[in-house]
Amino acid sequence: MSELWEGIAQAFWLVVTLDSDLVEITLRSLRVTLTALVVASLIALPLAAVLAVRRFRLRRATIAVLNALMGLPPVVVGLVVYILLSRSGPFGVFGLLFTPTAMIIAQVIIIVPLIASIAHQSLRELWSDYHDLLISLHTTQAQRIKTLLWDGRRALLTAALAGFGRAIGEVGAIMVVGGNIDHHTRVLTTAIALETGKGAFALALGLGFVLIGLAVAVNLCIHWLGQTERTGRW
Repeated sequence: MSELWEGIAQAFWLVVTLDSDLVEITLRSLRVTLTALVVASLIALPLAAVLAVRRFRLRRATIAVLNALMGLPPVVVGLVVYILLSRSGPFGVFGLLFTPTAMIIAQVIIIVPLIASIAHQSLRELWSDYHDLLISLHTTQAQRIKTLLWDGRRALLTAALAGFGRAIGEVGAIMVVGGNIDHHTRVLTTAIALETGKGAFALALGLGFVLIGLAVAVNLCIHWLGQTERTGRW
């Protein structure tokens, strides 16, 4: 029991003193995840708006596929990306395997369905309120989509934060395509797994504290956005 408390104390000290390894891994995690979040949002949010506004033959099938892909096992995504980026794969010539770029690609694939599905639910309700007004104004579909994206920005930010929370805690796909290479592709989740296996509980717990802090911060932001949306502020 004393070893546990000693490990927690050492982990707390690493966080307070901004240990160089801990800071490096945390910054790399944030850089990879935030980049993936921006790319995924640029894909998912317009897609959600199009699905809310347009009516086309495969619309229901597309929505069903997006909802199904929310439960896609991340390690399977990692395996597919690994095959595509390996030397014998179609994109092996770019040499992206075991790089932060490969990790970003895997995270984008994982969180696009999540962001798109959450955003679509919100934009569909908003579209039902705006439908008659925008139709009567003879707006184009592009104008309708822009209006929904702007007026639904709080809900869309909530969807993006949910995607960030999913991506920052991902380990399976990241381990497969990133390789957990020290000073190159090692991020919070893979470092925790490695340090735990080595018995270095102080650094593992310190990284765990950071990861928990990020998760709590994201959930608080989502809660705050939900409160402001209900009260109509912001």
